Amino acid sequence: MDAKIVGWGHTKFGKLEGRTLEDLVLEAGGGALEHAGIDPAEIDGIWLGHFNSGLVPDGFASSLALGIDDKLRFTPATRVENACASGSAAIYAARDAIRSGRVKAALVIGAEKMTAKDTAGVTEALAGASYQMEEAGVSFPQIFARFAQAYYQSHGDRSAALARIAAKNHHNALANPLAQMRKDVGFEFCNTVSDKNPMIAPPLRMTDCSLISDGAAALVMVADDRAGDFANSIGFRAAEQVNDYLPMSRRDLLAFEGPAEAFRRAYASAGVGVGDLSFAEVHDCFTIAELLVYEAMGLVPQGAGARAIDDGLVLRDGKLPVNLSGGLKAKGHPVGATGVSMHVLAAMQLTGQAGEMQLPGAELGCVFNMGGSGVANYCSILEAERAA
Repeated sequence: MDAKIVGWGHTKFGKLEGRTLEDLVLEAGGGALEHAGIDPAEIDGIWLGHFNSGLVPDGFASSLALGIDDKLRFTPATRVENACASGSAAIYAARDAIRSGRVKAALVIGAEKMTAKDTAGVTEALAGASYQMEEAGVSFPQIFARFAQAYYQSHGDRSAALARIAAKNHHNALANPLAQMRKDVGFEFCNTVSDKNPMIAPPLRMTDCSLISDGAAALVMVADDRAGDFANSIGFRAAEQVNDYLPMSRRDLLAFEGPAEAFRRAYASAGVGVGDLSFAEVHDCFTIAELLVYEAMGLVPQGAGARAIDDGLVLRDGKLPVNLSGGLKAKGHPVGATGVSMHVLAAMQLTGQAGEMQLPGAELGCVFNMGGSGVANYCSILEAERAA
């Protein structure tokens, strides 16, 4: 027995003033139930991906979802947290419950309200996802700047490649009505330090960093013996989680070993290789992360990440389009929502429901969601079995 994705919901991402965490949970979760066409009374369990770390006072948010419909009262609800991969962690927990036979239908919601804090407050909250014994007081831009510094020292300055990644994702977001920043800023802007694009943590510029966002996304998943009751059915060819050491001092920053192992296991489980994928939604919290993912997923050899963007391999018309949604860079990165959002966008692509984002003939989609600095790594390979 396995789980099938049969419905989804997604709020717009951005600075959603006047919208609370509860508002976002209700909108996305309610949208997913409606899209699936399932009676809320049939939901056996609810999983909420929510990082928080002080972003909002709601430290016990799992039961907020019961406000979607009175029929959800008394439904077991659990909050799941694994840093920026909290959304994928919630999906995997719900899938495990379905595979065990304990649950027949699950509602998974990923949500985050980040903009209630100022930038300094958000930076402090996100820093909670690092190893406090050694990395306390180091911001995540500074942490990923260490990856970039190590990479440049080994392989040369790749600032232009990072700028091309940023420009690509901003251009892709133009086709995504859910994206936070739908503005084609262009390569020259991304590659130039200026008052509007300052250096944040050398060598990373503002355009190398993902956005502070509010938003939520949700999925309905059912056991495969129930999937025939629904118009849409997305199956998991693979769903692999790999955790690496938390301290950066114990890892080779250039090898990106946790992400690479997640991809390796996912390919082995699915019986596919990178060349079989139609598209990928990957965790570009910073542009250097996306470049390292190109290597971790085997698209190019280690040290040759720039080739993937310079040669157009990851563009919409390339060998493997990456982040057609705009990615975290332009779609936005409401931390707990990100992993669920990636799976929603992949499901939309695979069922031909992605609108202007649609890639013709998409058959096999890859989602890679990462918590912390390559610590919690989730790699899903999805395929459509039926589309409305």
